[in-house]
Amino acid sequence: MLPYAFFQKKFVPLSEAKIGIMTHALNYGTACFEGIRGNWNSEEEQIYLFRSKDHYQRLLKSCRVLNIDIPYTIDELCQLTVELVERNGYREDVYVRPLAYKSSQALGVRLHDLEADFLLFVTPFGPYLDVTKGIKCCVSSWRRIDDNMIPPRAKITGLYVNSALAKTEAFDNGFDEAILLTQEGHVSEGSGENIFLVMEGRLVTPPTSDNILVGITRDTVIKLAHNELGIETIERTIDRSELYIAEECFLTGTAAHVTPVIEIDHRKLGNGQVGQITKKLQDLYFDVVRGRNEKYLHWCTPAYRKPVKA
Repeated sequence: MLPYAFFQKKFVPLSEAKIGIMTHALNYGTACFEGIRGNWNSEEEQIYLFRSKDHYQRLLKSCRVLNIDIPYTIDELCQLTVELVERNGYREDVYVRPLAYKSSQALGVRLHDLEADFLLFVTPFGPYLDVTKGIKCCVSSWRRIDDNMIPPRAKITGLYVNSALAKTEAFDNGFDEAILLTQEGHVSEGSGENIFLVMEGRLVTPPTSDNILVGITRDTVIKLAHNELGIETIERTIDRSELYIAEECFLTGTAAHVTPVIEIDHRKLGNGQVGQITKKLQDLYFDVVRGRNEKYLHWCTPAYRKPVKA
């Protein structure tokens, strides 16, 4: 089946969705984006889009930071997403990428006096990290960008060079993922994930003031931990050394889902295996995002009006 994108206000074959080399966003990183997971439920032959409305609410907040106006409401953006996923007809997990960008063919560093546009594409997307056995992380030498530099609470494309530098440094040194610290040396987040520690039976995670993205998966886990397991989450500043003494650790994100961390800076966490609380949260989370938990079906939007046949 020919893949489609939504580009310049219409659905077109993905191969025809092209931008010019003078596009402002390409030259200066003046764009913001989201990542929405579509999770395949094989029993129902259905893709469930997870918390798409929340993703678009965050996208519009990012747009305000960059002075980008797009002519769509949140409901319209959600409907465009459903239609695009249905047109593509995938029978597997997918990743949806909405992008709002400065589309003017213009040079010059600024946000004003520039046109903006919106595009949307979808692609098959399996596990981003090893959610089964867990991953090994390092503390990066690259520090997290501060809010008064480029606001991390907005998903701005140019900001992710900071994450890319940390991720590749980790990879080159034999690790799976990086953990970035703030300018003050406190734990911030992974290169594309929020971080949680399990300490004395509670979840501990950095506050929004420590330059994290206010993650939708992060919020999901906090709610599931409280509602289903009776586990409290403490949002507070975390010192680097606390990473080494935590009972468990995991990362959360749209791409990463709930990914266990079993080692940090060559130090095993706990017994070096996926922790019990992490595993319980994982199991809960995957049931929820695949539409298998009726209590949380309001978070899941079915993409297909009819079951998809092979």
